[in-house]
Amino acid sequence: MNRLAGEKSPYLLQHANNPVDWYPWGDEAFEKARQEDKPVFLSVGYSTCHWCHVMEHESFENPRIADLLNREFISIKVDREERPDVDRIYMLFVQAATGSGGWPMSVFLTPDRKPFFGGTYFPPDNRYGRPGFASLLQSLAHAWHTDRAKIEESGARVIEQLKEYSGAGDGAASGTSAMDAVETAYRHFARSFDPRHGGFGGAPKFPRPSVLNFLLRYHAQTKDEEALEMTLVTLREMAKGGMNDQLGGGFHRYSVDDHWLVPHFEKMLYDQAQLAVSYLEAFQITGEHEFAHVARTVFDYVLRDLAAPEGGFYSAEDADSAPDPAHPGKKSEGAFYLWSHLELVQALGEQDAAIFSRRFGVAEHGNVAEDPHGEFIGKNILYQAHFVENTPAIAEASQRLVEIRSRRPRPHLDDKILAAWNGMMISAFAKGGRILKEPRYEAAARRALDFIRAKLWRESDATLLRRYRGGDAAIEGFLDDYAFAALALLDMYEANFDAADLDWAQRLAERAIELFEDRQQGGFFSTAAAQPDLVLRLKDDYDGAEPSGNSAITLALLRLARITGRDDFRSAAERTLHAFAGRLRATPTAVPQMLVAQMFATGRRMEIVLAGPRDPEMLAAIHAKFLPNAILMRAEQSPVPMPAAGGQPTVYACENYTCQLPVTDAASLLKLLP
Repeated sequence: MNRLAGEKSPYLLQHANNPVDWYPWGDEAFEKARQEDKPVFLSVGYSTCHWCHVMEHESFENPRIADLLNREFISIKVDREERPDVDRIYMLFVQAATGSGGWPMSVFLTPDRKPFFGGTYFPPDNRYGRPGFASLLQSLAHAWHTDRAKIEESGARVIEQLKEYSGAGDGAASGTSAMDAVETAYRHFARSFDPRHGGFGGAPKFPRPSVLNFLLRYHAQTKDEEALEMTLVTLREMAKGGMNDQLGGGFHRYSVDDHWLVPHFEKMLYDQAQLAVSYLEAFQITGEHEFAHVARTVFDYVLRDLAAPEGGFYSAEDADSAPDPAHPGKKSEGAFYLWSHLELVQALGEQDAAIFSRRFGVAEHGNVAEDPHGEFIGKNILYQAHFVENTPAIAEASQRLVEIRSRRPRPHLDDKILAAWNGMMISAFAKGGRILKEPRYEAAARRALDFIRAKLWRESDATLLRRYRGGDAAIEGFLDDYAFAALALLDMYEANFDAADLDWAQRLAERAIELFEDRQQGGFFSTAAAQPDLVLRLKDDYDGAEPSGNSAITLALLRLARITGRDDFRSAAERTLHAFAGRLRATPTAVPQMLVAQMFATGRRMEIVLAGPRDPEMLAAIHAKFLPNAILMRAEQSPVPMPAAGGQPTVYACENYTCQLPVTDAASLLKLLP
């Protein structure tokens, strides 16, 4: 066992018995590099990363390569989900140097943490048009010994370039309005939309829910039907495909083809959280129960397979698992989810197997044409191929197959609990509880919030910790942890109006401003100023698989300002929008969630204030509507006194600083809501 054996990260523990003399990220490794005058090899990944497993097996378990690493380098392993700050810095370098990025990320550093060479996956020997890892190590070791000055000069120059590149933008250009960026982004998404299969662009296709958030709010603001249709087509096609686990619920990471059939099979908590909200909002807009059904399958998957007994939610499930229980160490992608035609016949009988096969596109010799690694031969990925009338038979067959599948070797579970991702999932459950009228979803959100408060919140100095696993809470939180936790509390407040949730959300926002805001230039750094182990601070703004911390904190501050009337929150949000105005103008498609915050700031305001006793019917009427620019609050928390009419349940609906006469019944309220 190497030094990683004492870590808590599932990813680091996967490498604890490698012959590589791994160090965790920290001063000890870099001090060792200085003492021995060696470069640092930094390997970054996460526990459910398929190609991370491949590179481990090919290179890090290879005694010849391990010997080369141990002799010429100091090797460091980082879990990107525990330390997104480290990952962002060196990923920015790799993307700038190579034009692309991904995991595993492989970066070579000087002992003072400056990068001079990087890439992603390297095969052990020359193949796939890539240099072999062994020959690369030899070349870099030779360069370190013979051309040190050039390498150190290169590393110093890289850091200066990254500092310049990582600026937040140049503010708003003269004559450029917020709506210009919104319209530019919309036109781009409309051009790249796939009208047949949904999604944007070609294969591989990623869900990227922040784009769907933007389009639904653009539709609400402009009444543009195409924006709505792009979203609905994408959600329907994703739900029909192999991207959606047709038996157990939950979405896989992305589709390798353009029609959502063949997924990369890992399941991430942040995807479940964001996509559940997209389906809930589609249900609010259309009233189509199929969208509500998909949201329920996501929630039920999370409660069944990702909910920790203590109350939080685990991070992910791997793509790989063992096809044969007798050989648990021999894993392949998607094995847990695949079916042969013969397996279905044996499980269901000829007649029911035929009905099931028609419904879910099962072919006798397999239904996967795109199989570059030969892992799906003779197997089927279930997708909704045809409508079948015999619904009870399908439901019974599905339940039978779920039971059979549960006895297969499961994919690896990454059971660490992250504050940011739990914040997203809490928001989703809070919204699901009120929109679907499902108390157990709201109860799940409350349990998770209570867990975060008990295990990840340090009351003594108002500090949120990022990670919990195996009884250990560690790593002071980053911007996204504070931002998504604050949004979770606001969503819980709008579900049950507990004043304690609103108070804690304000404390998180205050602390985020204190720790992360750039008061001179505007915007928020991802990390606190007092982190000496980083070579620079970045302002992350890209809304990719997860929305950026800047987008999330901006929306949280705007919502808090509207509820509480606090000018300090409003001003911090406005400074951020101004700081990123250049980015919004130049590449708005990179920041769709920031555009959501921009539309919330500049669109028609709506405040819905409830006074007096609670009326479930009036609450249900509000929750059934998609009101993205509205805030919902109790009169007790309103900056302006609003009394109950005659002691009855009363609702005030206010738009653009003008309130309608109060109403005391659901029918009258519905007439006031757009």
